[in-house]
Amino acid sequence: MWLRTVGCMVMLAPGMLVAPLAAEAQSPGKVPCVGFLRHSRQADEPRQRRLEEFRQGLRDLGYVEGQNIVLEVRYTEEHPDRLAELAAEFVRLKVDVIVAHGGAGIRAAREATSTIPIVMARMDDADTRGFVASLARPGGNITGLSFQTGELSGKWLELFKEALPSLSQVAVLLPEGAENQRRTLEQAAHALGVHLHLFAVRSPDDFHGAFAAAHTAQAEGLVILGSLLLTNHAPQLAALAAQHQLPAIYYHRRFAEAGGLMAYGPKESDPSWGFQRAAVFVDKILKGAKPADLPVEQPMKFELVINLKTAKALGLTMPPALLFRADEVLQ
Repeated sequence: MWLRTVGCMVMLAPGMLVAPLAAEAQSPGKVPCVGFLRHSRQADEPRQRRLEEFRQGLRDLGYVEGQNIVLEVRYTEEHPDRLAELAAEFVRLKVDVIVAHGGAGIRAAREATSTIPIVMARMDDADTRGFVASLARPGGNITGLSFQTGELSGKWLELFKEALPSLSQVAVLLPEGAENQRRTLEQAAHALGVHLHLFAVRSPDDFHGAFAAAHTAQAEGLVILGSLLLTNHAPQLAALAAQHQLPAIYYHRRFAEAGGLMAYGPKESDPSWGFQRAAVFVDKILKGAKPADLPVEQPMKFELVINLKTAKALGLTMPPALLFRADEVLQ
């Protein structure tokens, strides 16, 4: 029993069996190959967990690496200029599906190919950012999972105002591609009587300047709009918020765990959301479904995480009603 690799194409030896639940639409003797692209460091433990979640999703569907599926895993090591190179490599390898995460990675995959299916493991506002025609009918070669942060950013300000009723001056970290989030946030700010100070951030080099500017503007709180750049540096942002004595809210629970005041966003442990769920899209595509016809899915479960230790360090008394509604209170 043996496997023979030709580029990314793996041919089974005569008589070798594949698991009956997987890859039904593949031609006899061909093992499907999936490219997995991450704009992060391979050694980063949270990123390794995401890869393991994806692998678990494949195992749940009957796939066994090296037997009836092959994974080609690539990390940029946080060098964004490598995204195009790695996406092009997947095209040369003739992978059957590309799994990517975040706007930059998905954009690189889209620019590399218009024919190989692309599964978004996670994305922010995929429709308004032009990656799909609509969530219901994506069109093209991209589908997967999208967190509609543009619909949620107003909720962050509402929660913030509930925690700090006197809040009137709020700084906002505005990453690239967050215009839909900004518009929703501005509408909420108008309704709540809050003045926003917007500070664009394009790389970690902008963080210190943005926090210094927020301090100069006498901001009483900070809303961090969602993006892969900011999620990847959530601990650094939490440390800067603590350094500047600035209450802050973000969508990823990693921010609150690292010392940020609050987080509200998709529940990280929900298997119907994220990399484990991305495996379901891969499976459907390998069995013959077209990405254009597979509706983009959104998270269904959300969690509010409050860091009470941070609140005490900031001299804040969190309203009991808000603490009661929290899914987790970190002491």
